[in-house]
Amino acid sequence: MPSVIEEFIVSGVFAFILTFVRVGSAVMIMPGLGDSFVPTRIRLHMAVALTLALFPLTMAYMPNPIPGTMTLFTLIGMEFLIGIFFGTIARIFMTALDTAGMVISLQSGLANAQLFNPSLASQGSLMGAFLSVTGVVVLFATNLHHLLIIGVLESYQLFPIGAIPDTASMAALMAKAVSASFSIGVKIAAPFIVVVFLIYVGMGVLTRLMPQVQVFLLALPLQILISLITLTMVMSAGFMYWLGQFQAGMVFFLTVGQ
Repeated sequence: MPSVIEEFIVSGVFAFILTFVRVGSAVMIMPGLGDSFVPTRIRLHMAVALTLALFPLTMAYMPNPIPGTMTLFTLIGMEFLIGIFFGTIARIFMTALDTAGMVISLQSGLANAQLFNPSLASQGSLMGAFLSVTGVVVLFATNLHHLLIIGVLESYQLFPIGAIPDTASMAALMAKAVSASFSIGVKIAAPFIVVVFLIYVGMGVLTRLMPQVQVFLLALPLQILISLITLTMVMSAGFMYWLGQFQAGMVFFLTVGQ
């Protein structure tokens, strides 16, 4: 009996360490839980709590017998790389809102209004910060953060422990995610592109009819007002579209190797 207990403790500690490396590195960068406005200690506590909940399920994926010291450090390095990759993919899909915000700011005349974006921990556009922070709230309100947690568990089928990750496929998948994220952001901002284009057409016609009028001075307040009205009309549809694309993108990422 003592040998069985000792073996369970050793294998459990081994599974906990490897699970914590993958889960912790993913939590530190994934949207919502890994945002810059979340204190590091809170992120660490969340990573430990998720590891305690998931490592009994991940023990089935652990190598048996327990490898030696050098192999263990190699496994830890690969687990860290896989966790960072998973968190980065989720973060890339989140940046679609910041891309949409930058396009909306350019189209609405608010491009010069820069402020700190807490989701990206960098300077960004006014609309980008608003959409990014609202996106985090919507992510938790719709329980899509559960998809990220389930995705960490499902990643053990996509990236088995001990198998060398295919870096070429990882780079290709990341490039595809960046392309899809930019496309989603532009599609969310498409109504603003159309509306502002019509405003510019009207400004051009007015310039031809009344050359003495300062068109840009008169049109800029109107451009901002119409853009804000458009935002109130299409914001809910834009977030619904982003949520659908975020879910589809994460599901595709988790099933691409199955």
